[in-house]
Amino acid sequence: MTTEERKAEDARFRQEYPLFAQYPELIYLDNAATTQKPSCVIQAEAAFYEKYNANPFRGVYELAEFATEHYEEARAAVAELLHANTDEIVFTRNASESLNLIAYSLGNLVLRPGDEVLVSIMEHHSNLLVWQQAAKRTGATLRYLDCTQDGKITAEMVEAAVTDKTKIFAVTQISNVLGWKNDIKSFAEICHRKGCLIVADGAQSVPHIEVDVKALDVDFLAFSGHKMMGPMGIGALYGKKELLESMPPFLFGGEMIDTVTREGAVYAPVPHKFEAGTVNAAGAVGLMAAIRYLKEIGFDTIERREAELTQYAVKRLMAIPGVHILGSQDPSEHHSIVTFLVDNVHPHDVASILDMDHIAVRAGHHCAQPLLQHLNTSATTRASFAFYNTMEEVDALAESLAQVRRRMGYVD
Repeated sequence: MTTEERKAEDARFRQEYPLFAQYPELIYLDNAATTQKPSCVIQAEAAFYEKYNANPFRGVYELAEFATEHYEEARAAVAELLHANTDEIVFTRNASESLNLIAYSLGNLVLRPGDEVLVSIMEHHSNLLVWQQAAKRTGATLRYLDCTQDGKITAEMVEAAVTDKTKIFAVTQISNVLGWKNDIKSFAEICHRKGCLIVADGAQSVPHIEVDVKALDVDFLAFSGHKMMGPMGIGALYGKKELLESMPPFLFGGEMIDTVTREGAVYAPVPHKFEAGTVNAAGAVGLMAAIRYLKEIGFDTIERREAELTQYAVKRLMAIPGVHILGSQDPSEHHSIVTFLVDNVHPHDVASILDMDHIAVRAGHHCAQPLLQHLNTSATTRASFAFYNTMEEVDALAESLAQVRRRMGYVD
């Protein structure tokens, strides 16, 4: 692709985001926290309230049926995205809620004293705290699988860590700190061969790469809509149907039942068994618009652009004196995420100085404190990319970062 073709592609994507038109000077590099929303997503969510607003499943009148149809159409869009069956998709508020659902419902079902839950050290707190609590509730033991100092977990490491006591292995597909992509398919084969279930956090993978849950053979996978150009407050959980059917409900209330008596209840079939109360139908419709938008662009294009941006960023930042990249030193092993330290400058100060140049990055522990402790640090600065970012923005980041130590009074 020539420079002119790349710039034309950049312009085509940028014009689809109203926030960039509102703030043309903004360089937004906090996409691992949340992505910006294209007009089609904003309009789809608004259109639901304008044209179809009724409570899904609760009325036989036409408007309510329209609302139900759109909500279930969104579920089918998620299933198609993940190459799953429609009745294997549960709508939640976000990946955190999905992982809470699994840890509570599945944990209570399969964990007993003496059993073990294995959690990778690189997990976001959402896929770590839930298993701490599940172990406490059930008497199981929580074990951690440490990554190497360059931020990797290999199939050989998983093979050695999963024992006959391990009932659940919780692991992210792409680390939100290191950008390392785990070999989930190999991990799943190892787990299933040893009688263990695997729970994957797809929050940083589903927005960026093609994810096929059937090919991966994961038992569960969670993701959030807001990290993939969709609305906040909507996420999804994939679970194998036979497992979802065996699990008790997580929340109780309206629409998750077939019948209720004074003595008890018969619950609705999956996935509705796990969707108590009024659902976020407008959010689901917005998520459907985001999925269609991403598929129209194509994950081949998304992966190409983000790989180019990330690898260019790693190379540029590694060339700056006093800047140190966490994780692998191979630029190709960072997937949309570059986390770094600057000598003698606190990450919060780094982020504040970059903000003076209208560059938005994240600083702190990134909801992964055990990982940072394992890597002998307490906080870092993170730049995370989406396909709508540009090479010029990477250059601006590098140029601003090169001045951070000088602005803090250090002279190399």
